[in-house]
Amino acid sequence: MNILVIAETKDGTLRKTSLEMLSQAKALNGSSITAALIGKGVAGQAARLGHYGAHKVLVAEHDLLEHYTTDGYTKVIKDMVDQIQPDLVLFAASSNGKDLAPRLSARLDAGLISDAIELSHDGSKFVAVRPMYAGKAYAKVSIQGKALVSLRPNVTPVAAPDESRSAEVMSFAVNLSDADIRAKVVSVEKADAGKLDVAEADIVVTGGRGFKGPENFHLVEALANAMGGAVGASRAVVDAGWRPHGEQVGQTGKTVSPTLYVACAVSGAMQHLAGMSSSKNIVAINTDPDAPIFKAATYGLVGDVFEILPQLTEAVKQIKASNN
Repeated sequence: MNILVIAETKDGTLRKTSLEMLSQAKALNGSSITAALIGKGVAGQAARLGHYGAHKVLVAEHDLLEHYTTDGYTKVIKDMVDQIQPDLVLFAASSNGKDLAPRLSARLDAGLISDAIELSHDGSKFVAVRPMYAGKAYAKVSIQGKALVSLRPNVTPVAAPDESRSAEVMSFAVNLSDADIRAKVVSVEKADAGKLDVAEADIVVTGGRGFKGPENFHLVEALANAMGGAVGASRAVVDAGWRPHGEQVGQTGKTVSPTLYVACAVSGAMQHLAGMSSSKNIVAINTDPDAPIFKAATYGLVGDVFEILPQLTEAVKQIKASNN
């Protein structure tokens, strides 16, 4: 089985989702796993892809690939697929992956399964499981022939690296001009340095409208920092301007699948559940015992976040201190 994994980088460094996709390719027992490393100044990451399972790494570097653009990346990956003819192309269901995969699917006239949470091969076809209807149902979808699949971040454990392994690193000739790219990135506004992306974090602490104002969100930040997690926000909070859109969890925000999701003063509207229902463990804190979030929760606590969160944060700090 010939698999092409589309690696993603941020500021020249591999994103965790790239390692998850390689781990998934290994789990499928791919006989040839090729990683596509695209951008500018990213060649230094090729060796690491080999440690995580890539047999080959195609490095496509070009000034026009410094920032992600749909046109530029689609053309380069289409050229790669034409050259190596993979049976499967794997993407992360990230912002870039969700934008890129459908366009490439149309160019290749190949089937696409998006936002999958499971993927297998039964010997003749690829079979994936993906949520539907805001997570209320799960569909099992199969594709025969060439397949494109985007996998939700955090659903595939990252396999341990083997630093004794090395990949064959090859430079890929990029055939790209200004005329190929119709929409260009003119500037990039970066988030705070070192801030965890809510879509990739293993622990997410999310606050809802019950915090009454942005001045109280320090309680969410304190718990997230104590746990080593990321801060999330509900749609109502983001719409009110309390938190940036990059923190929004839900159908119109980011989809997350952390090991631990703590929903604080979040009612659990359908669109929010669509973005976090695949979390492995869900803890809900709400004053309303009938809040929909409790139906999705692994553990529920009925109470006031203004009283509970400071105590919970202190307890986490004490446990960590005793372990050190």
